[in-house]
Amino acid sequence: MSKPTENKTVQARILKYAVAIGWTLVSREEAERRRGFDPNTPPKDRAKGRSLFFDDLLDSKVREFNPRYAEAEGALLGMFRYLHTDIYGNREFVEHLRNRGKFFDHEEKRERDLTLIDYENPARNVYEVTEEFSYHNGHYGTREDVVFLINGIPVLVIECKNATKDEGIALGIDQIRRYHDETPELFVPQQLFTATDAIGFSYGVTWNTVRRNIFNWKSVPDGRFEDFELRISRMGTNWKEPKGNSCEFVSSVVEDLPGRLEERVKTFCTIPQVMAFLKDYIIFAEKDEELQKYILRQHQTGGVEKVVERALDPVRTRGLVWNTQGSGKTFTMIISAQMLFRAPQADKPTILLMIDRNELEDQMLKNLIALGIGNLEHADSIRRLNELLRSDYRGIIVTMIHKFRDMPANLNTRKNIYVLIDEAHRTTSGDLGNFLMAGLPNATFIGFTGTPVDKTVYGKGTFKTFGGEDDHGYLHKYSIAESIEDGTTLPLYYQLAPNEMLVPHETLDKEFLSLAEAEGVADIEELNKILERAVNLKNFLKGKARVQQVAEFVAKHYLENVEPLGYKAFLVGVDREACAHYKHALDKFLPPEYSEVVYTGNNNDTKLLKEFHLDPKRERQIRKSFGKLDQMPKILIVTEKLLTGFDAPVLYAMYLDKPMRDHTLLQAIARVNRPYENEAQEMVKPHGFVLV
Repeated sequence: MSKPTENKTVQARILKYAVAIGWTLVSREEAERRRGFDPNTPPKDRAKGRSLFFDDLLDSKVREFNPRYAEAEGALLGMFRYLHTDIYGNREFVEHLRNRGKFFDHEEKRERDLTLIDYENPARNVYEVTEEFSYHNGHYGTREDVVFLINGIPVLVIECKNATKDEGIALGIDQIRRYHDETPELFVPQQLFTATDAIGFSYGVTWNTVRRNIFNWKSVPDGRFEDFELRISRMGTNWKEPKGNSCEFVSSVVEDLPGRLEERVKTFCTIPQVMAFLKDYIIFAEKDEELQKYILRQHQTGGVEKVVERALDPVRTRGLVWNTQGSGKTFTMIISAQMLFRAPQADKPTILLMIDRNELEDQMLKNLIALGIGNLEHADSIRRLNELLRSDYRGIIVTMIHKFRDMPANLNTRKNIYVLIDEAHRTTSGDLGNFLMAGLPNATFIGFTGTPVDKTVYGKGTFKTFGGEDDHGYLHKYSIAESIEDGTTLPLYYQLAPNEMLVPHETLDKEFLSLAEAEGVADIEELNKILERAVNLKNFLKGKARVQQVAEFVAKHYLENVEPLGYKAFLVGVDREACAHYKHALDKFLPPEYSEVVYTGNNNDTKLLKEFHLDPKRERQIRKSFGKLDQMPKILIVTEKLLTGFDAPVLYAMYLDKPMRDHTLLQAIARVNRPYENEAQEMVKPHGFVLV
């Protein structure tokens, strides 16, 4: 008995489901005719250099949506063909898909925005799906299994594999990687891809085929039908289902059984969902001075929609987004701000993005600039922040919580001010939160945190300040357990160091645990203040003999357990002096290039501390090299810097020689919970490791 083919088991079913949710099926022959294939050309040559678009449809829609567009037929397509066949060309095409391209109005002698897709009236667009989408660039040929097009533009590709094949999805993703290498022209307009074997359904964005950024699609987010139905209703303001479609496909997803291809196609590929991805949920950002492309995951899009809904609520003005460390809440904040800024209901709002670290503030600004948001200000001083708010500035302001110190009450009393606060537990400390809320008495405040440990004074305060208007204390939650289950983060494994290296319990309790319990520890600065008073504790940790012993132990453990796996490590010292001593000691057991010290220096430092001062350029280089598998250093010695906000998936082990608890502990150990996969070297990071 012959095995079923990919077409019969997967591809044909996908086309059937796509038609059921409103996509019009275009046969391969008809698609090739519309792309300009010559039927008299030998089959092997027909795909060479042919259009990636349904040219006539795209041209007619451009003229329909842009009545003043008067360029010659084919001019726009010609411009598209000159875009770079790389991530930069793809980013430029996304700008066009979001209607931010330009054309010249010859009658009025000015530029106008060029509309390619009507997001406000989705029924005006043409939604089509076809199969066996071939292309040949003169060197290589590619045939994509299923391609979805909007107004003649290919935006989504599905690679199908037979369910009987071992590792079918992995094979599909490998093919998509090969397509990028051999026919990159395809991926100038195409934005999304999925790979399926009828059992699993993985998705990602073009120009990012790294395994950790390819995700499994869950038919119904959080398994709640009501949430799913509500989300679909919000994705298109004037969306109308095709006649005869009703909501049968929606109700079918209530039974969220594994392996249901129909459910996954009918939820991922539903027209409002694809439109939402294109319009809002694809993001470009710089990481280590390289442009990267990302797609928001389901928990992130769910969080964004909850934030926007709460911000536009006429009654409720507080909300807490609790997404575990490492699950991408920075992008959730950014897209929330972007959507609020552009929401007509917000009526030209002011949006404050409040960050708790200088380096995160810089990164946030870079990401917002990459999004192309024009109304953006950096309030880098208390005076500048007051000026912007007093002058009734409309747009996005990036600032830090301490800029609110001594802010006058009722500085701006407008209601359409939305304050999105990263690491929200910090705002409950001291008077900063009071200044903030008194200065903007009618604003909406949304707190974001990955560590609201509610048994502490800061956890309780976080819930009290931001979560009082929701039954469970939070507007949106994405827990550690959910994150690990989804593969967003990895589980952590722990091991105790040998007894002779451990701090005596009496000293630890007297000088750290009891004080931390009484005073609470919201951030690394407060932790350091407690440790500054812990004289005996620090003397023990920095004892010369112990430093040598720990360095030898760390070097041996790293060489035997971490380096063979190919990964990297952090050694966390109690303070900067400890870091300097550890560097000297480690160099006796490891080659000097294996490790680097990263901390903040100042002019009054001792000779020992100045030995490891870094200029900004050198520090950037170390951070970037550490993130590369094949580059030095392999171990970073830190005490405060890089323990929050630093993302290096190759980081596997943390040797934690600094007493921590509460938020600081969770933030620190989350550095090692990032997934990592290297296909070339067949490496899959199984978990993070913490040795204390």
